[in-house]
Amino acid sequence: MTVILAVHGVGRPARPLDPGEDERWLTVEQFERVLDVAADREDVHLTFDDGNESDVDIVLPRLADRGLTAEFFPLAGRLGQRGYLDRGGLRELADAGMEIGSHGWEPRDWRRLDDRHATRELKDAPKLLGDLCGRPVRRYSLPFGAYDRRVLARLRQAGATRVYSSDGGAARRDGWLQARTELPHDLDGDWLDEVLAGSRRRAVRWANRLWRRTRRS
Repeated sequence: MTVILAVHGVGRPARPLDPGEDERWLTVEQFERVLDVAADREDVHLTFDDGNESDVDIVLPRLADRGLTAEFFPLAGRLGQRGYLDRGGLRELADAGMEIGSHGWEPRDWRRLDDRHATRELKDAPKLLGDLCGRPVRRYSLPFGAYDRRVLARLRQAGATRVYSSDGGAARRDGWLQARTELPHDLDGDWLDEVLAGSRRRAVRWANRLWRRTRRS
């Protein structure tokens, strides 16, 4: 089992934030605390949504200093806009060994897409990102963490190899649909410790269930 943490922006925003974004924006100090914990835990994985320019300016050098890698999910339609990654920044992440996935074209609820917009969000966006970073993009982060059976069916049809939600809790390492925990703007050490302790407890329970099944078989 693993716990997957979802990060949005870090540091001072370089653009006006959409409604609610400020609730998921970390200070540099908060982010460094998260990294220091992750550096000592093999069961913690980091992901970054939206493609903010802080991914390169703040996040990337701090990951490199600690020998960490992570997954980044930019909005393809916002590349080069104020406060977001440009194409050079995207390639910089890829060249540094970071995994690139897709967060769609724009922030849209994928449960409400018609066929034309579904093609743009689920196929055109990862194709553009893949062309820019030089390798196929087959992983997706669900905007707003929202999904239903239709969304998941469309993602399978689009060739998704992994999909990240915002359901919280621990996730199985080999799962196709992976639960993530979003980091809030007011996180502190107690909050982080509780989230990570929950991951360990679930991992122990999962191992015990597997052991009992093996004993019965």
